[in-house]
Amino acid sequence: MRKFITLLVLIATITHTNAQSEVTGEDDFGSWFMYFGTNKIADKWSIHTEAQFRYYEMAGNYNQTLLRTGINYHINPTAIATLGYAFIDTDPTFREFDMLDGDVLFKNNAISEHRIFEQFILKNKVWEFKFEHRYRLEQRFVQNNATGSSNTLHRARYRIQMTLPLTDIFFLNFYDEIFINLQDNAFGQNRAYAALGVNVTENLSMQVGYLKNHFSETNFDRLQIGVFYNTDLRGIFKKKE
Repeated sequence: MRKFITLLVLIATITHTNAQSEVTGEDDFGSWFMYFGTNKIADKWSIHTEAQFRYYEMAGNYNQTLLRTGINYHINPTAIATLGYAFIDTDPTFREFDMLDGDVLFKNNAISEHRIFEQFILKNKVWEFKFEHRYRLEQRFVQNNATGSSNTLHRARYRIQMTLPLTDIFFLNFYDEIFINLQDNAFGQNRAYAALGVNVTENLSMQVGYLKNHFSETNFDRLQIGVFYNTDLRGIFKKKE
């Protein structure tokens, strides 16, 4: 009898673990679609624009929308300071979209977040390798839309990125970024990324890559498709003579 009970407990544990994996979407290959822009408005100033749409599956099972902007001060060609704001809308649940009379169920635990961030970027080059170090502090104002409860969180992030030109058109891009919580458990997450990029024009590039997003209790595999478009708006902001 004791062996039988032990076997039941083991089966229940395995079943619970698999169920949790299905609920979080850990076993699914998800996708992130991203846009980034640096819009120069003066010799030393530019505006950062960004939009990301994230899914648990390939363009299915919505996870998150992220909209971010900021003002950049270009200290010199290798150093940039930024003050910015982001809005993030998140559905942390994962379902296979059970249907009832045409309506999607289980989409009632959305989380809204308003975020302020301060950032500093340093760039350097070693042989043909281009390195970028990004340091970021975030003040996160998070609200559970189902309960109305809210919380203020603080986080630090560091990303090291390396770009290797292959030709004038093609390049490789790699980065690793760690997230450190400034309350409770220190480790937040780690993101490791590798991509192939193409320079479409002088101001437009694209990247297709793979992201491993590691949390303390789960991991996600994501396809990333990114568009980078930089504009020069200085002519618009110059005073007419």
